[in-house]
Amino acid sequence: MITIEHEDDGKHGLFKAVEGSKEAGSLAYSWAGETKFTIDHTEVDAAFGGKGIGKQLVMEAVKMAREKKVKIIPICPFAKSLFDKMKEIQDVLW
Repeated sequence: MITIEHEDDGKHGLFKAVEGSKEAGSLAYSWAGETKFTIDHTEVDAAFGGKGIGKQLVMEAVKMAREKKVKIIPICPFAKSLFDKMKEIQDVLW
């Protein structure tokens, strides 16, 4: 089972998808002031490809943005493609 771990030092953050002791994927972001953050990079280990882990990581970032009432700037091409396709998450776009 995949669990999502979250780290944030106030400047940068990381969501990690973990299965057991293996890191399945990660999403790195950077704060751009107090009201927005950029999704810089999303990566999924090839062994976990096709399982929707990248989308799950982006959705965790969306959930955090909604909870903190901030906006997202998707610099990462993968994240940007999800925002382009999914109208239901565009409320958090900068």
